[in-house]
Amino acid sequence: MAPRFLFPQTLRSLEDEHADDDGDRRCARNPIDVASLSRSQLEELVKGVAFDLSDKEVFCIEEQDIFDRVYSLVLNFSSLAHSYKLNMVETLRSNLTVLLPSVDLLSRAGDDDPTVFDKIASLRNAFKIYTFFLVSIVLLEEASISSSNNNSKVPSTSRKRQAVHSWNWDPQRGRILNLIANSLEINLSLLFGSTDPDENYLAFMVKNALSMFENSTLLKDSETRDPLCRILGTCATKYHYTAQASASIMHLIHKHDFVVTSMADTAAWAEKKYADGTLAYSLIREIGRTNPKSYVKDTAGAENVGRFLVELAERLPNLMSTNVGLVIPHFGGDSYKIRNALVSVLGKLVVKAFKDMEGEVSSKSIRLRTKQAMLEILLERCRDVSAYTRGRTLHVWGELCEEHAISIGFWNEVATVAAGRLEDKSSIVRKAALSLLIMMLQHNPFGPQLQVGLFKATLEQYKKRLNELEPDQAESVVDDLPSDSGSSGRPSEGEHGGAEAVSTEQQESLSDSQLQVEEAKCIVQKDGRLPDVGNLEQTRALVASLEAGLTFSKSIAATMPTLIQLMASSSVTDVENTILLLMRCKQFQIEGAEACLRKMLPLVFSQDKSIYDAVENAFITIYIKANPIETAKNLLNLAIDSNIGDLAALELIVSALVSKGDLSNNTISALWDFFCFNISGTTAEQSRGALSVLCMAAISCNGILGSHLQDIIDIGFGRWAKIDPLLARTACIAIHRLSEEDRKKMLANSGNRVFGLLGSLVTGSWLPDSTWYAAADKAISAVYTIHPAPEAFAADMVKKSLITVFHASGEDLQNETEDGATTALTEVQVAKLSRFLFIVSHVAMNQLLYIESCIRKVQKQKTSKDKALESQKDDTNGAHKDDDINAELGVSASEDAIIDSLSERAEKEIVSGGSSDKYLIGLCAPFLSNLCRNFNLMQKYPELQASGMLALARFMVIDAGFCEANLQLLFTVVEKAPSETVRSTCTICLGDLAVRFPNLLEPWTENMYSRLRDPSVSVRKNAVLVLSHLILNDMMKVKGHINEMAICLEDEEERISSLAKLFFHELSKKGANPIYNLLPDILGKLCNQNLKKEAFCNIMQFLIGSIKKDKQMEALVEKLCNRFCGVTDVKQWEYIAYCLAQLTFTEKGMKKLIESFKTYEHVLSEDSVIEHFKTIITKAKKFAKPEIKACIEEFEEKLNKFHIEKKEQDATARNAQVHQEKVVERAGLVAATNKNYESDESDISEEGDTAEPSMEATSPSEDNSADPNSNGTVEDSGRSSELSRVEPSVEVTSPEDDSADPKSDETVEDSGPSSELSQVEPVSDGNEVQSVKRSAKSRRHKKSNMKDQASNANTSRRISTRTRAKVEF
Repeated sequence: MAPRFLFPQTLRSLEDEHADDDGDRRCARNPIDVASLSRSQLEELVKGVAFDLSDKEVFCIEEQDIFDRVYSLVLNFSSLAHSYKLNMVETLRSNLTVLLPSVDLLSRAGDDDPTVFDKIASLRNAFKIYTFFLVSIVLLEEASISSSNNNSKVPSTSRKRQAVHSWNWDPQRGRILNLIANSLEINLSLLFGSTDPDENYLAFMVKNALSMFENSTLLKDSETRDPLCRILGTCATKYHYTAQASASIMHLIHKHDFVVTSMADTAAWAEKKYADGTLAYSLIREIGRTNPKSYVKDTAGAENVGRFLVELAERLPNLMSTNVGLVIPHFGGDSYKIRNALVSVLGKLVVKAFKDMEGEVSSKSIRLRTKQAMLEILLERCRDVSAYTRGRTLHVWGELCEEHAISIGFWNEVATVAAGRLEDKSSIVRKAALSLLIMMLQHNPFGPQLQVGLFKATLEQYKKRLNELEPDQAESVVDDLPSDSGSSGRPSEGEHGGAEAVSTEQQESLSDSQLQVEEAKCIVQKDGRLPDVGNLEQTRALVASLEAGLTFSKSIAATMPTLIQLMASSSVTDVENTILLLMRCKQFQIEGAEACLRKMLPLVFSQDKSIYDAVENAFITIYIKANPIETAKNLLNLAIDSNIGDLAALELIVSALVSKGDLSNNTISALWDFFCFNISGTTAEQSRGALSVLCMAAISCNGILGSHLQDIIDIGFGRWAKIDPLLARTACIAIHRLSEEDRKKMLANSGNRVFGLLGSLVTGSWLPDSTWYAAADKAISAVYTIHPAPEAFAADMVKKSLITVFHASGEDLQNETEDGATTALTEVQVAKLSRFLFIVSHVAMNQLLYIESCIRKVQKQKTSKDKALESQKDDTNGAHKDDDINAELGVSASEDAIIDSLSERAEKEIVSGGSSDKYLIGLCAPFLSNLCRNFNLMQKYPELQASGMLALARFMVIDAGFCEANLQLLFTVVEKAPSETVRSTCTICLGDLAVRFPNLLEPWTENMYSRLRDPSVSVRKNAVLVLSHLILNDMMKVKGHINEMAICLEDEEERISSLAKLFFHELSKKGANPIYNLLPDILGKLCNQNLKKEAFCNIMQFLIGSIKKDKQMEALVEKLCNRFCGVTDVKQWEYIAYCLAQLTFTEKGMKKLIESFKTYEHVLSEDSVIEHFKTIITKAKKFAKPEIKACIEEFEEKLNKFHIEKKEQDATARNAQVHQEKVVERAGLVAATNKNYESDESDISEEGDTAEPSMEATSPSEDNSADPNSNGTVEDSGRSSELSRVEPSVEVTSPEDDSADPKSDETVEDSGPSSELSQVEPVSDGNEVQSVKRSAKSRRHKKSNMKDQASNANTSRRISTRTRAKVEF
């Protein structure tokens, strides 16, 4: 028997095993050194091996000589010539191909054949040897290719091109691996004598197959990938090598992301081929057994494992559904990537694993419960802590909607969750929620019309029908139906038998339910009759569907306020998806969608091109139709209902569409038909809207208006203007936007008529006040645009208006104003005076603009002339010399100076005139100034004050001197005017003045900021807008009072708060983010203002959030820490610490915080402060590296230690202070008591106490000498005298006793107050002093008795001392 062959660890191990060989194992005994052979010798060797293998039987590979030669060639395979490689590969592969059928022939051999066992052993050895050498060739060749690519740095993309020039290895590799995979699928039990091959063979195959899986290039070739999957799947499943293969597969999945799909294919192929999911189950179990915490650190591995689970659920949904419980516990792990994958797995299973609900009722019920549990988990995951998981869950719900895998029972609950996620803080989640709602609308089971009113009407009638069909049980049936705002009526766990079947039936026939509901609604809508839907059960189902549809429609309609907010989001995806959702809502007729879409129009001013494109595309989809009349009607209705901001946006869109050709000529013609009343039923309002749209289109194509010029004049200023006064204003706009040719044509044909109409519109009274101002504004602008001498015509209009108001000329008005008379003012009507002020001020403004336009024309002509002279000048030296002389003399500069001087003089003449002369408008300026200073009259007529202040502001904008003279008046009015309209108007005017004369307004900056504190919402809003415009355009310094703007972030009015946020958002984009430099100043000023803590925190959180650069964050750490030093208020400490906690800390930031410990160690005693520092530490630990984390932990211990010490010190200081206060209080009480005693003694002495005359004669000096430090002499002496009366016979003490103990008297006297204080409560209320006043004598006796009881010895000594003094006296 030939030696058996065992697979070695490596190819060269066959030589090493020869040393320990006992003759029982096949090994390389006499290998040939191929490298030393010549080319002819090598060729002879190769051909000889190929001939022997081909000529002899396939078992000849067992012969030692052939084995050694084959081994030698395989060992040096990489160095062989391409032809030799091909020869060897073809020979070995063909021999193994021939050998495989021989294995099947073994089953036919009889057991009585004595040579059968030898044949099996030889066949087994040959099978192993061929397999070993072929696999080794594949490994060696791939290693050689990889090594050569790495050494030469050849890109992987050029590998195939290189192989073509060498030899075609890729097909050979695929054939070899395919052959080996086929060899595993035959009945190898005949070779190995058992069901499974030996461990050595399986380990070799699995090990090398997995090593090839690690090569991403091989997996890109399907001819290689498929055999490898078959090899691995067969070994693991057919030959029960599952445990070892699963561990290795999981290792590969964790390590390489490109093997995930291939491993899923392997498990799926094995399950399909052998109807055995052992490998897939084993892999799922391995994943389920893994500790969830390990996935937190291994994020790449977690992502790969998650992808593998999703791929497995895609390929084996039934197997995955039965084993998904093994991985469900990972929902409780910290790795969001695993949770994302599990969410996707559940989505795949709901779609694919429960399609075929066949089988027994019990089995069907179990599967339905499983599906419902999965949907419950998906609903729960919509509230996951990770934004990525929430977003992924919503995306999965969208896929379920698209696959119609959500039953009506879950529909409304999903819609409610999605609507709630629109307010999620993460843009990823908001985007997914918007996409989900779009998908739900598109695939909703309730029909193409979701009007709430229609649903209610239909539902009400079918409820009545239900009551008629089942009168006895109608009440219970209706109660069982889901309510409008309640849950979606999902079946409970106890209703699975029937309710689940109904749910499944609804899911399977979703389109039928939709058709039925829609038919019912349509029929009710058309003729009010109810269609017969069938029996009682079908009616119940229809009512339930209508209830669900009504709830769904209400749920979508309730999201409209949130969608409006999302359109103002800083995230582009929010805006784009919100527009898409609103378009879908309009398509399904959701209430409020049309109004929300109109709020989309201002987004065309966005600087982001994607947002502009989204708005434009939505506009075209919604309003531009195939029918020109329908398109024209949509546009004119939009123009009628839009406000000023929307009209500006509409103008931009319409002009862009005209320039691109998206607005056809047929639509323009239809608009003219509406304007000219050529379409029946057209109203004056629609005519105005059509003309407004045509004016917008004229911006891009100014020839549009010229074709109907006469119609504009006739209709715009005719009888229709009286029906709709705004039509006259629109006609003025149309005249203003005429092209140059059309203007000339109009002036030639009907110029006088047009100017007459414009003049009558301005000076006449046929328009109401509500529209006159807007019309007069455009009329005066049109005059200055088309009139050849607009100043003369405007002067006539001013004079006419002046005469109608005052019935006097300008000179009379000037005289009355100079004389101080007010008779002219009292005799006129306020409305006429207001109109006059508007006319004169607006003419003045247009005159200023007219002068500037004339100057621009002159400068343009001069520039053109200079360029023409340059092109025509000769190249002679003389010409050059003249030009040089002119340049040196500054001839060109002098011409520019003359132009500037003329411009300045013309502007000054508008209001001020010359030194003594004043022109028409200048005559009105003093009168206007005096009028506005008459506060009593202005407060009586707020409308007049509004017009007067507007006119005054316009005059101030024109002339700097007039502005300076009346600036204080303007600020006085803006602060004290009772009318919020006046204050709001003046606030806007201040912005214009700041642009025109910034130096004059600079000292009044604080007053401008004070408008942000105005009680009126409109004033505050306009102040925010004005200041935002000035600051963002660098026309006002941002420092100083910016804290007032910061307070507006928490304004009670949402509009003002939003504008303030927009201001700071735009401010953060300027330069290096000015908010970084302003933040400390804002913090200091906000701390000193009476703000609520919540408002302060919100303001600072928003401002700090606008700082993104790490360097600025690090610098703020140091700045904020230094502010602790100069602050003593605990509230400010807390606020500064809060701001520190809001910063994003980097490693450098933490180092600065630790280094600045000395600046804030004195504030660590406060609990609120230390809590903010703990928040900082918690954040820092999340990103810290191990070495930094140790420093942070040490810092944390230091903080806690100082906090405890400081707290103890503060507690001790507080206790000492309390004790000191008590001592002072007690001392004051004793002093008051002694004073009362002294007053009582003096009273007793005055009454003539003759019993003890010696007391009155006692020398003060003696008393003082006896007690120099006494604090209670009067009290003690009083008691002593009393006691002397009680005991007259006492022992007289010698003077020596007194001298021997000079402090004895002090001791006695001190004991008195101590005894007294021992009886006083800690808090005295003064009752004791009052008691003394009421009865001094009884009080004295009482105190004396108390003293006697407390210290008898001291009292006796006091008596002796006093008695001795009396005797001596």
